[in-house]
Amino acid sequence: MADAKVIPFDEDRSRRRPRRVRVAPAVEPDPVPAEAVVAAVEAAPEPAGSSWDQRVAGGLAFLRRRVTGEYEVDDFGYDKELTDQVLMSMVRPLYDKYFRVEVKGIENIPKEGGALIVANHSGTLPLDGLMLQVAVHDHHPAQRHLRLLAADLVFMLPVVNELARKAGHTLACAEDAQRLLEAGELVGVMPEGFKGIGKPFGDRYKLQRFGRGGFVSTALRAGTPIVPCSIVGAEEIYPMIGNAKTLARLLGIPYFPVTPTFPWLGPLGAVPLPTKWTIQFGEPIPTDGYAAEAAEDPMLMFNLTDQVREQIQHTLYKLLVQRRSVFF
Repeated sequence: MADAKVIPFDEDRSRRRPRRVRVAPAVEPDPVPAEAVVAAVEAAPEPAGSSWDQRVAGGLAFLRRRVTGEYEVDDFGYDKELTDQVLMSMVRPLYDKYFRVEVKGIENIPKEGGALIVANHSGTLPLDGLMLQVAVHDHHPAQRHLRLLAADLVFMLPVVNELARKAGHTLACAEDAQRLLEAGELVGVMPEGFKGIGKPFGDRYKLQRFGRGGFVSTALRAGTPIVPCSIVGAEEIYPMIGNAKTLARLLGIPYFPVTPTFPWLGPLGAVPLPTKWTIQFGEPIPTDGYAAEAAEDPMLMFNLTDQVREQIQHTLYKLLVQRRSVFF
């Protein structure tokens, strides 16, 4: 797949059909530069209905590339075209219409180069990661893509495994994260892991442990800034009032949630509540000023980890005070 020919999706959509021009045969026309012809065609008014025609043509071209294999994926399995044209489009209605996500501080994400976005994790199911990915892509001026670090359980599930890879997610390990950061990618991590996403409703918006600071060490080695991120609204989509631990052990999963609607209402109980979300990106914490051996200093790791955690927690409390309602 690596040596496959890439035909950008936007190219097909931007082509316009040239207009036919009659030339009087009595006079021999002067030669016209090719650049002038192209400019004239592009400046010509678009025929009625051509937008729909272009959309259909673009969709057919997309399907042709999928069938013939004329598209590109990176070493991690990330398929940019599929993510932009299909996966993002599937999640965007949930983002725009259902959770009505409001984004603040997007200017704190660098316009280019690597950066590590560290966010709180909650909601029983990891919908917050998907909403964070859409927020970065749709609101950043450069439409940057966020590469999320996911738990190994994600890559053990059929279908979910393949979709996660295609969407740019990768295993939450230091080696993969460092490679992405050094390649100039935006990397997202939620250090609370299952402790955050599976905590009881009574502990909502109380950050769990951030581990031993592995994400800080990775950012230091890559010399990339750390951008704290606070997400409000995800905690209430599935109010977790209980945990069937025995059933979770039998199924081999970290927890089995019990909510006011699940499992009592069956599949209907899996529908999240339509809460109002706010995602705020804080001021970046630079790491390029530290020496190379700083990544091995446990005290520095602890201090920086605590700084990131405190900044996220403080912003969460501030957003909660400003929030008018869980649903509005």
